[in-house]
Amino acid sequence: MKIEETFIKDLVVVEPTVFGDERGYFFESYSKTKFEDLGIDIEFVQDNQSFSKRGTLRGLHYQNPPFAQTKLVRVLEGEIIDVAVDLRKDSPTFGKAFSVLLSAENKKQLLVPQGFAHGFSVISETASVMYKCDQFYNKASEGGIKYDDPSLNIDWGMDLSEAIVSEKDQILPFIDNCNSLF
Repeated sequence: MKIEETFIKDLVVVEPTVFGDERGYFFESYSKTKFEDLGIDIEFVQDNQSFSKRGTLRGLHYQNPPFAQTKLVRVLEGEIIDVAVDLRKDSPTFGKAFSVLLSAENKKQLLVPQGFAHGFSVISETASVMYKCDQFYNKASEGGIKYDDPSLNIDWGMDLSEAIVSEKDQILPFIDNCNSLF
């Protein structure tokens, strides 16, 4: 298992070691011991899975403390552009967005720490996304940022006028007016 640092502190791409042969492949998507060996000590408590069709855009979502969530995101089927935005006000990268292609083929994962908003867009026909969380869902602590906030300049890999976005996500505020407590 390898860790790829990003330009944002604590936000990393995880690349598992894949063992393949004529039967197919095998890999460990998560191993507490291997993550600890890499300096990542997180106690995950919940797994979530979503299925979406091409053009779907989900996010950008977060939960405020004390229910803030670290997420380990991966794709089981299809391809997504996965995005994290740094909401930590004392961070030199506050308000900066990072994106990465996650796919069933490349098997990469994005570790999104507490203090970030997260979202993704589906660029394949369909996509199944799974993510581990270190806190349970808490409706009262949820927040979000509008996906088309011009200050974030996110390339979602699609024409946003054709994006399929929930009503809830369409009315989220821009980062300057979000309720982030980080």
